[in-house]
Amino acid sequence: MKELEDIVKAFDTAEQAGKQTALATVVQVEGSSYRRAGARMLVTEDGELTGAISGGCLEGDALRKARLVMAQQQPMLVTYDTTDDDDAKLGVGLGCNGIIHILIEPIFASQPNHPIQLFKKFLGKRQNAVVITLFSLANRKGTQLGTCLFLTNDEYLSKCGNTPIEAQLRSDAQAVLQTGRSTTKTYLADSEITGFVELLKPAVSLLVFGAGNDAIPLVQMASVLGWHTTVIDGRANYAVSSRFPQARQVLVAKPDQALSLLTTDSLTVAVLMTHNYNYDLAMLRQLMPLQLPYVGSLGPKKKLMRMLDELLDNGVNMTSSELQALYGPTGLDIGAETSEEIALSILSEIQAVLQQREGKSLRDKHTVIHSNDMESLPVNHENL
Repeated sequence: MKELEDIVKAFDTAEQAGKQTALATVVQVEGSSYRRAGARMLVTEDGELTGAISGGCLEGDALRKARLVMAQQQPMLVTYDTTDDDDAKLGVGLGCNGIIHILIEPIFASQPNHPIQLFKKFLGKRQNAVVITLFSLANRKGTQLGTCLFLTNDEYLSKCGNTPIEAQLRSDAQAVLQTGRSTTKTYLADSEITGFVELLKPAVSLLVFGAGNDAIPLVQMASVLGWHTTVIDGRANYAVSSRFPQARQVLVAKPDQALSLLTTDSLTVAVLMTHNYNYDLAMLRQLMPLQLPYVGSLGPKKKLMRMLDELLDNGVNMTSSELQALYGPTGLDIGAETSEEIALSILSEIQAVLQQREGKSLRDKHTVIHSNDMESLPVNHENL
């Protein structure tokens, strides 16, 4: 979600300066591409780019298209086809062997619920949301409706008007919210409209128990990823905001106080690295029943096994699912020695766990790098 946060900040800056902006969104990918559907880039009238829709090869051409969109004040669908071996003829040299459809829409700051405003609503709460972007592959030069629907468990906003498909759009958005998987759906009638029904998830929330020097690079790297980090330690001289400027919160708390100061959800992960056995043990006892997807314990396996044995002796029986979410020693085996390398190891393992990957070399992968994780919904035939 760091990309969306950066885009929102860039939009606010541009709006304060009175600059026009346009939003480029990858709405559909066929074959291979550097970015998948949902990648976004904000463009200002003077050429400032925030976010990315490719590895850098499309941005220049998309900037020219975005300026045209801002001048005409109409959304535009742009397609880059690199399935031809001679993709250099496009002038961008993609080499991705795929077809990338990008919708570029002008942002009208005066209009309510424009795309950036919807992102602000999403970022303001830690809950999943669905955004629907409509475009026409059949009539590329025709009207492109753009970002028009926003749905959460407690909010629904639509700019689709009273079109016959609005009820179906809302139903499809609710289905994606329930399944947790984005989808692309085609609505067929006199004309054909494609909807990118996109699930937005909050940023990873990383709880770092321990404010020692080795926690500093962990927090720094997590910030680069856009994760929201909280540092907790019982030592007031260590848990200082000036030591962790990238952290969202720095708390001084004893183990029995810590959880009362925190909010956890399905995207909350934790790492125990206080170097204090009793503190880690007390936190482990409280964290395991929360069913977090990842709890890491820094240090040797012998230390973790001792903690588990002590908890068992005190009547704390852990389920198999709780033990499955416990990683100790924490981190991937990449030969890490320094604090920075250990931080990289830990964050890599957390990323792999959250994405349900094994964390092995892509060289040894025999399928596509980015699997198609979008669920297909049936084609809808309705009058438009």
